[in-house]
Amino acid sequence: MGKIMNSLAFIDRLVLNALKVVTIVSFVLLTILITANVIVRFFPVVSLHWFDEIIELLYAYLVFYGAAALWILRGHISVGDWIEKSIANPRLRHLYRTFIELMVLAFAAVFFYYSLRLTILALDVTNVFAIPKRVLYSCMPVAGALMMIYSLRNIAVEIIRIGKPKEGEA
Repeated sequence: MGKIMNSLAFIDRLVLNALKVVTIVSFVLLTILITANVIVRFFPVVSLHWFDEIIELLYAYLVFYGAAALWILRGHISVGDWIEKSIANPRLRHLYRTFIELMVLAFAAVFFYYSLRLTILALDVTNVFAIPKRVLYSCMPVAGALMMIYSLRNIAVEIIRIGKPKEGEA
């Protein structure tokens, strides 16, 4: 069992690091391109007619892969924090967290379904580089699938903790 958990922890780190790299690279490239676009407006030495479609791709990857990374880390702002602090019984607190995670899973499932549908139905390409719009949209169902997987993991953890809260949990 320990070997399986170590393997899953390794996969978690691998996925998270890949998402971080994509997010950081997207941010750096966006910064460079936007700076170049501003400079070119003052000193029009080259044409950046392809600028919009690359920016669209980078923003999509930054936002959705960044959101998936935050999802894995549970780094999003949570409204539930102030409610669960008022629940004294550890089992009830984990039951509450399970309910919240089920709602989060429902959101991720809806997001995954409709983003996958959008990606599959997108048949057009970008104007300059003829990049299929599916490539631009592909980050959404991938991020949605990751969100669902990690929501299921969080639900399993909370269900386990309902039956057996951590030692010293108040």
